Amino acid sequence: MASAAPAITIVTDKAKIAPVNAKDRPFPLEWTRNIGIAAHIDAGKTTTTERILFYSGAVHKMGEVHEGSTVTDWMEQERERGITITAAAISCAWNASCGPWKGIKQRINIIDTPGHVDFTAEVERSLRVLDGAVAVFCAVAGVQPQSETVWRQANKYKVPRIAFINKMDRTGADFFRAISEMREKLKANAHPLFIPIGKEENFSGLVDLVQNIAYVFDDTTDPLGMNPITSEVPEAYRAQAKEYRDKLIEAVSDFDDVIAEKYLGGEEITVDELMLGIRKATISLQFTGVVPGSAFKKKGVQRLLDCVVNYLPSPIDVPPMKGVNTDGAEVEAVVDDKGKMAGLAFKLWTDPFVGKLVFFRVYTGQLRKGMTVYNPRTRRSERVSRLVLMRAIEREEIDVAYAGDICAVVGVKDVITGDTFADEDFDIRLEPPSFPEPVISMSIEPNSKGDQEKMGTALQRLVAEDPTLRVKTDPDTGQTILAGMGELHLDIIRDRMKREFKVEATAGKPQIAYRETVVRAADGEGKFIRQSGGKGQYGHVIVKLEPNQKGKGVEVVNEVVGGTIPKEFIKPATDGILEGANNGVVAGYPVVDIIVRITDGTFHEVDSSELAFKMAGIFALKDAMKKANPILLEPIMGVEVTTPEEYQGDLMGDINRRRGQIQGMENKAGACIINANVPLETLFGYVTDIRSLSKGRASASITPSHFEQVPGSLLTKIVESSVRAPART
Repeated sequence: MASAAPAITIVTDKAKIAPVNAKDRPFPLEWTRNIGIAAHIDAGKTTTTERILFYSGAVHKMGEVHEGSTVTDWMEQERERGITITAAAISCAWNASCGPWKGIKQRINIIDTPGHVDFTAEVERSLRVLDGAVAVFCAVAGVQPQSETVWRQANKYKVPRIAFINKMDRTGADFFRAISEMREKLKANAHPLFIPIGKEENFSGLVDLVQNIAYVFDDTTDPLGMNPITSEVPEAYRAQAKEYRDKLIEAVSDFDDVIAEKYLGGEEITVDELMLGIRKATISLQFTGVVPGSAFKKKGVQRLLDCVVNYLPSPIDVPPMKGVNTDGAEVEAVVDDKGKMAGLAFKLWTDPFVGKLVFFRVYTGQLRKGMTVYNPRTRRSERVSRLVLMRAIEREEIDVAYAGDICAVVGVKDVITGDTFADEDFDIRLEPPSFPEPVISMSIEPNSKGDQEKMGTALQRLVAEDPTLRVKTDPDTGQTILAGMGELHLDIIRDRMKREFKVEATAGKPQIAYRETVVRAADGEGKFIRQSGGKGQYGHVIVKLEPNQKGKGVEVVNEVVGGTIPKEFIKPATDGILEGANNGVVAGYPVVDIIVRITDGTFHEVDSSELAFKMAGIFALKDAMKKANPILLEPIMGVEVTTPEEYQGDLMGDINRRRGQIQGMENKAGACIINANVPLETLFGYVTDIRSLSKGRASASITPSHFEQVPGSLLTKIVESSVRAPART
């Protein structure tokens, strides 16, 4: 049996709405859904979002990605390139066609997220504040590398989700193969809620396994798919529908005692009972319902909306958001309009008309215009001058945001992504989203003296908006160094500087974010002694350095006994070790995955100081690293290439020339898919190169995989180049 799902109460009578709701809120919490649309690039997220907005009445004309007319892809760069760069928030309302909420208008707040790995921060922070998600998969390509990344992010933040297998009309589409890949690659307990009628160009409808009915689309009489024909399950699909319905009931019985008893007793299970069971299973995170469809061909999106309302949680169905108070004790933000206010700033955006917009999720209480809120990070209070609901680029002024709402705040100044705002008498700091470290950097120089000051302002704003963008000045060359998640990421940043801030700048060659570590244990000693006539400086630290597990970073452990180093000097010594780890001994890159144990040292009653022990900590780490066989690590990327078979040999040869290692190959829908691990250093311009090799018919997906030791043949070259033009992140 799977782990028990949370208790769920479905309220359909407005007079019986739970007491956590304020009287004047337009949509009760029970009738609110905060969801994200997330997937691999080109799976069809933005098109799906556009159809949702059209069918729900939020827009009156469907936008198309290829025409640059979508609502949520509103940036010029998004419309030109046909990709999503920034997550866009928008709201709509939906009346479910079936189930306990039939006929009750539900509010759905949607965030459409990017699919490209370079903009993974947008997905990360969106999933942190959402209650549910729709994972979109391509029926032809199935589970792709970025699909796995998004799935892991949703697992990390415990986000219940349903899956939409899109592009069922495409040649090579296979609904059941996509579900099989979800089970194998994502370890998802995935079960169809509908099965397709036909596939590829013959995809014409859905069989609803819950209600035992069929929805058939007629492109001639109903080209917009507004009114699919409801009918009995076609004879040809009855056996298959019964098979998958039985499997669905068996899977759901693990999460619902009523269904389990009836299933084991051979009793009939009602539609409402099965829906409630699916809802419990979904919210438990142990079950994923799957819906087939074709957003572009306007088929299946309405059924997806029904599933969002019926199966994804409202804000009161998920566990309360946790935080800590000043003493470090755990505190919960229990969803309640009448409670003290607390929420999370998950995104910053500079709007040309209103200035800094802070995207904010209210977890409990009410946030009102003109209210003073407290930021525990800065220990300062700030005033909220305006509140707006976002409609992608459009804004709607509001006076109050309730628990569970996602809005934008205007007026707060000292804020960064991940800050908590709360009532001044509510001692809580909510857990912020976490973000990956940059893997690539480049120098950037303004083209004129007039651009110098404008560039500083532009970068300051862009860094505030994007937690994966880092800017620093190289102390050796004086250059400004930009670090980000990939070539596309940095290219978009340069483009935004030019368009939004009118800054012309020249970029240097991209630099790799190498790392350093050690392969064996060693002892190190650091002494800092200065005598200058008056009071001197004295610090002495002895450490033991050991390799750590991958991904653990730098850990410092105090093992000093007998007071050989007084307590007040342990923290400075630790700070020195951590600072020393910013620049390793091989080529000056950051050190990762080491444990440093402070084992001994000495002090001077008069001359010892915090500065002396900080310097001694730096020296001790450097001394130990030199003895511990230090190595240089390079980022390795997971590359998935999809190509017609005739170009397979050329593309594999190209991967080998780039020091890549082929991990596997498979044939899917008439194409060959090559999976490989390739060093990032060899991948600059790769997408352009494979297009040339395949006459434009191959495509590639690149995602960060892991770090590996740099081959000895390249080490000298990298060390020399880092000395000539250091650009370290």
